[in-house]
Amino acid sequence: MKPSLLQQQSRRSNSFRGSNPLDSSPDGGGGAGKSPAAIFWLVLHGLCCLVSLVLGFRFSRLIFFLLFSTSTNSNTGLYQTSPFRTVADIAENLAFSTSLPSLDSSPANRTTGTAGVSSSGVVVGRHGILIRPWPHPNPDEVMKAHRIIERVQREQRAQYGVKSPRTVIVVTPTYVRTFQTLHLTGVMHSLMNVPYDLVWIVVEAGGVTNETASLITKSGLRTIHIGFEERMPISWEDRHRMEARMRLRALRVVSEKKLDGAVMFADDSNMHSMELFDEIQKVKWIGAVSVGILVHSGHSDEDLSVRNEGDESNSPVPIQGPACNSSDQLVGWHTFNSLPYVGRSANYVGDRATVLPRKLEWAGFVLNSRLVWKKAEDKPDWVKDLDMVARDEANVESPLSLLKDSSVVEPLGSCGRKVLLWWLRVEARADSKFPSGWIIDPPLEVTVPARHTPWPDAPPELPTSEKVTSIKESSEKRATKTRTHRSRRGSRSKRKHEARSVDAHVSERHSGEN
Repeated sequence: MKPSLLQQQSRRSNSFRGSNPLDSSPDGGGGAGKSPAAIFWLVLHGLCCLVSLVLGFRFSRLIFFLLFSTSTNSNTGLYQTSPFRTVADIAENLAFSTSLPSLDSSPANRTTGTAGVSSSGVVVGRHGILIRPWPHPNPDEVMKAHRIIERVQREQRAQYGVKSPRTVIVVTPTYVRTFQTLHLTGVMHSLMNVPYDLVWIVVEAGGVTNETASLITKSGLRTIHIGFEERMPISWEDRHRMEARMRLRALRVVSEKKLDGAVMFADDSNMHSMELFDEIQKVKWIGAVSVGILVHSGHSDEDLSVRNEGDESNSPVPIQGPACNSSDQLVGWHTFNSLPYVGRSANYVGDRATVLPRKLEWAGFVLNSRLVWKKAEDKPDWVKDLDMVARDEANVESPLSLLKDSSVVEPLGSCGRKVLLWWLRVEARADSKFPSGWIIDPPLEVTVPARHTPWPDAPPELPTSEKVTSIKESSEKRATKTRTHRSRRGSRSKRKHEARSVDAHVSERHSGEN
């Protein structure tokens, strides 16, 4: 009896240990005895696992959060979660009004359309994102922000920039031509962005004109418009010499009016880096910067041949400027190599050939204006008198003619390693036509109707001589065929008509005999 009782107890304990805790039956014998709640949770968990595989995140936690979360956000008041909510409750919680706090209590600094205007809210998780109304911000606030930024930049330049900057004196020779508005507008906008006091001296060949005066007046800069009575020649060699004389005329004005500052020579067709205007503040008496030479030609084949020749002869880089040694001391000059262009350069304005620069361009030099004054304090002895230089103005090619010793030139731009401006000469033909001031009066004539596109259709391809002869032969053959066909048809119709008339005549005879 005792062994049998022990076996029964062990069987009962084993059956109790192996039974599922979710089974409602005491014997734990199979899935048929499981409770409906356990089966429901198993099926729900399986569905959540399948959905999680598809959506890529724990969907079961999201379902649990939506069904059983009852917490509220009392601070924001965006929405309240409850097990069951209607669509009206959700819409009421999502649509809320926001008012942006203004930085200043004054009404001028308040954003328009923010106070008392309802805007939709975007909810991410349990936090709301404020949608700023459009348009924003107020234009007054935009201008105020720009003024603040400008003031900050001014203070930064005062602390970390050039200490006590000098006035920039810009000399520009020009004359009325087709591309004057194009070139002079580019230089004008560059000068308008200079953060220093600036005086723009414009020397115009052929006398002062209203066209040039109206153009430079738009800049709002302090300008000195000087007329040069001689007209600009159409030869490039004569034009270079005359531009040198015009620059000397501007230096006389600087000397007479005792303009104090740094003098730079900005040709109207050159392009300038804004770093150049910071670099010229470092000059003590006379300095030089590197100039990038942009030569071009109207013939692409000619440019290609010159490039090939330049590659073969290992021509230097097209740059003019000071050459320094390892200790950043001026030892010479790097000039543009014009040997590949011998016999191929342009002689007259508008030629479809390469326009070459001078040996050393004026644009690569910066002067202290006190060098050209009659009497200046601490004026060096190695400077020539401006009146003496002007007497031999035909031989003046660069500002080096003002010096007795050219070794005193100060190399700027990391000792000539930085190219701070680019020299370019692009001009139209001297006889090209353009409206005065580029103002169209009277209005333009209609060349293409508005119903059609302004682009003409592609012209048809012209047939070759062989195609033309074949087309003529085929047309002749077709004409002969049509003629023979028509003649045959005419003869057949005549025969039928004659046969019909004979038959009618015979029938009339038979009827008369009867």
